[in-house]
Amino acid sequence: MTVSYTLEVANVRFGGFSKLLFRWKGSIYKLLYKEFLLFSGVYVFFSALYRLMLTPKQQDVFERIALYCDQFTNTNFIPVLFVLGFYVTLAFNRWWGQYTSFPLPDNLMMVVSGNVHGADERGRLLRRTLMRYANLSSVLILRSISTRVHKRFPTLEHVVEAGFMTSHELKILESLHSDFNKYWMPLTWFANLASKAREEARVRDDIALRLLMDELNNYRAKCSLLFHYDWISIPLVYTQVVTLAVYSFFALCVVGRQFLNPDKGYKDHKFDLYVPVFTLLQFFFYAGWLKVGELIINPFGEDDDDFETNHLIDRNIQVSMLAVDDMYQNLAPLEKDKHWAQRHFSIPYTVSTAADRLRPTFKGSTFDMRMSLEDLELEQPADTFTLQVPSLEEHKNGLLRGCSLPSLTDVSTRLMEDVNEDESPLAEEKD
Repeated sequence: MTVSYTLEVANVRFGGFSKLLFRWKGSIYKLLYKEFLLFSGVYVFFSALYRLMLTPKQQDVFERIALYCDQFTNTNFIPVLFVLGFYVTLAFNRWWGQYTSFPLPDNLMMVVSGNVHGADERGRLLRRTLMRYANLSSVLILRSISTRVHKRFPTLEHVVEAGFMTSHELKILESLHSDFNKYWMPLTWFANLASKAREEARVRDDIALRLLMDELNNYRAKCSLLFHYDWISIPLVYTQVVTLAVYSFFALCVVGRQFLNPDKGYKDHKFDLYVPVFTLLQFFFYAGWLKVGELIINPFGEDDDDFETNHLIDRNIQVSMLAVDDMYQNLAPLEKDKHWAQRHFSIPYTVSTAADRLRPTFKGSTFDMRMSLEDLELEQPADTFTLQVPSLEEHKNGLLRGCSLPSLTDVSTRLMEDVNEDESPLAEEKD
């Protein structure tokens, strides 16, 4: 079951996230404790070997090897942070894309309920069958990508037993030969049945039929996208590079991070603490980061935080049938609302939320902006040219040759030329 902690972090408070550190289900401790114990055990083995089992000469050789390995435990030599961070980001984007691609029938069932008419048995049969075909398609695609759903419906006979498909429909599905996944076939039945409903005038116009087909195609596109997410994975070479980078880094740490004899004066080996606290923390963070990528790269498994596909199947078929059957034309009588006679009214608050009423409403970030009186003054442009409308005499002289835009343009051009001619003698007299 998906681990949800949304309520615990609804409000920011002291030690809010720290309370989540003590959870076991879905935690990093549950994912990583086996690898952590293995790494700690191997480190203890080499530590005991160095301290208790080797001769002084052998200890000198081990110390040289440890110093040599320690040179490469710097992340500059093995770019663990870079490859691991980019990989987990890529896996997370893929994880979120798969979640948003899950086929939910909500839009489709609203369109079916509002556009496939008929309160008789035939109308009810059409609406229920249309939504059953849509849910059948999602079950078929989820059987192909989710281990939980495949365990629930290991064969198509189990799908028939669950009521998503009839025995006759199963025979038709099996009789149609195809080398590829047949999840799209129930959606083809949906399209044909919707066209038949249009012929029977259950769908009253072509616009309603087009709306049905558009929502059907959106639903089909999500089913197809889930199939392609399952088919096309993150390139294997990238997963191998990230895994080798992390494992090789800590393989070097097992020897290179050993505490050597401080009496021999090796650089950075002034204390013998026995327990490599910071190395263990580094393993916890880096290996835990790799585990996160391993967890979210395929959310259709059976991990604690994987998608609850079986729960979604149950929810989808239930709400679909409620929307197109029990709720079809099942309306409450129209009544005047409580505030019918009031032009201005307010919605009541509870005692715990009454303080929200006193808060001013947001009207825009510049609504309360302060400006000085000087900033409010209007400034007129210094050099402006005002186009004067020709007088009646000018009109008689033939300046206006009609009321078209080119004629008005000619008038403005001639006026500018006249002004320039009048100003040129004045300029000559000044000279």
